[in-house]
Amino acid sequence: MSKFFTYEERLSLQKYLKESRSFKEIGRRLKKNPTTISREVRKYLSEVATGYPGYPYNACKSRFNCRRKGICGKACMRPSAAYCKLCQRCNDNCPEFIEEICTARWRVPYVCNGCEQIEKCSLKKSFYDAEHAHVKAHEKISESRSGLCVSEEEIARLNVIISPLVQQGQSIHQIYVSHDDELMCSEKTIYNYIDACLLDVRNIDLPRKVKFRERYKKPAFKVDKGCRIGRNYEAFEEFMKKYPDTAIVQMDTVLGTQGGKCLLTIHFVETSLMLAFLREANTSQSVIDVYNDLDQKLGREPFRKLFPVILTDNGSEFSNPKAIEYGSESYNKFRTRIYYCDAGCPYQKGAIEVNHGLIRRVLPKGSSFNHLKQEEIIRMMDHINSYKRKKLNDRSPYEAFSFYHGEEVLQKLGCSPVAAKDILLKPILLKR
Repeated sequence: MSKFFTYEERLSLQKYLKESRSFKEIGRRLKKNPTTISREVRKYLSEVATGYPGYPYNACKSRFNCRRKGICGKACMRPSAAYCKLCQRCNDNCPEFIEEICTARWRVPYVCNGCEQIEKCSLKKSFYDAEHAHVKAHEKISESRSGLCVSEEEIARLNVIISPLVQQGQSIHQIYVSHDDELMCSEKTIYNYIDACLLDVRNIDLPRKVKFRERYKKPAFKVDKGCRIGRNYEAFEEFMKKYPDTAIVQMDTVLGTQGGKCLLTIHFVETSLMLAFLREANTSQSVIDVYNDLDQKLGREPFRKLFPVILTDNGSEFSNPKAIEYGSESYNKFRTRIYYCDAGCPYQKGAIEVNHGLIRRVLPKGSSFNHLKQEEIIRMMDHINSYKRKKLNDRSPYEAFSFYHGEEVLQKLGCSPVAAKDILLKPILLKR
């Protein structure tokens, strides 16, 4: 019996669920195991918050007997002459809201497609939709078959074997033939790791390869997707709902030329202050080293106060969250939390993306960072952090950060103020 569903089979499954047939009966009709049917339904069901005609979504336990009015006060955009329970924003604004969950959603068949009470239910519902399930299934298959997945430990092990021999002038083929039992991966995989800048050596270290022109665009490189379980953007939103006053720090990478030096940028959203650190390569270890250095300079408690939550993207350089969250082996105490934006959603950390525009005034896209030193990057960031912002009430990020955390912390971070008349955001800044 095949575990894969065609679109026609999913349409039939949706129809049978609407008819309230059992998984055993559906499995017999589709010639599939009932467990396969159960797994398909649970994996690709969709949760929706809808009411029924004339009554909006309302999951409050007191919705039938509630007589409250004016919950939103004067700020209400849709004042109702009747009760607030008829408003779509009732559950969000009512201080006495207690959610009621339909327990039938956690029992077979797990969805509301064939529920007889669907036309009178205003609770959150689960539906199996064939089109949505088919698209979601194909996206999952496509993602699992694209790019590469490898752990940080495996990369470090291969790097110890491969990099020294390449630097001695040996080819990848020579290394592979001589160490095939130790490498335990294909020759093509080694080239892919070098393309993704995961090893200390680069394509420039391979004399013949640098002469070849790239023939096609390589798929995105992905590393150890398991590290993002429990750290996705949905988990971030849940954490912020629970602790809304927590300061957010956003993290990203600014690239120079391919395979060369790059910047790690750290943006304090509340004050718009940004730090930038020059790295020799865009590797996970270089990011960990930056945070360990900051932890040592600031001290553990000040570090936890400045970096309670870090939001970043899905780059391979951020694939070892535990090392950033806990630090070196000498520390066993949790120091920060890391969450990841959804793939292809840079707007979820829009503050740092906007601030990158100021960096690009000094370091335009396509320019190389290989000739730069950290002292020059610090000088550039001092000018950017002294640039006054309208959203900060015409204060600079440096002034705002100093107000919240003090001058001493700024000195430990290596930040200095620049007079307004001396601020320069042009490439010539780094040529002085």
